[in-house]
Amino acid sequence: MTSFVGAAEVAVDVRPATPADRPTVERLWLMFRHDLSEFATAGQLQLPNPDGTFRSERVDAAFDEGDGDWAPYLFWCGEHPVGFAFVRGISSATRILNSFFVVRGARRAGVGMGAVRDVVARYPGEWEVAFQDANPGAVAFWRRVGEALAREGWTEERRSVPGRPDLAPDVWVSFRYGGA
Repeated sequence: MTSFVGAAEVAVDVRPATPADRPTVERLWLMFRHDLSEFATAGQLQLPNPDGTFRSERVDAAFDEGDGDWAPYLFWCGEHPVGFAFVRGISSATRILNSFFVVRGARRAGVGMGAVRDVVARYPGEWEVAFQDANPGAVAFWRRVGEALAREGWTEERRSVPGRPDLAPDVWVSFRYGGA
């Protein structure tokens, strides 16, 4: 468990998500996708499916027990689930923080930074995370993560989205954390 002191003390507990946690992660995923829906992609609205869900292939991949290269994590403040992270490429030289979310009520209290630090510490080495320039909260947060976790040793670059020339490039932050 990681504790932070700010305006109020906030503790975040980061745990590997199990198949029993999937319904909780799926509900948090809806909030995550809802938050991202305000950022149009290539001029197209990001609307829910007819059943009220959003695309969820990353949730499926994170919980696919046959693919040992993903790891889902769930963040808790006490008995309250407050976010999640999906790590991709855990057996690779560079891990990717594929999806990361903290509910609005827990933001700006150290929960996100504590959760990132906890997750990346589990896999010392090279890390990458992608986000979009159109999301100013993500831009500011991931730059703070780079500064806090890697100081001057982090980079930021724009990369085209494979197979999607119609989309703006993703912004990628790369850093090394812990280990040799």
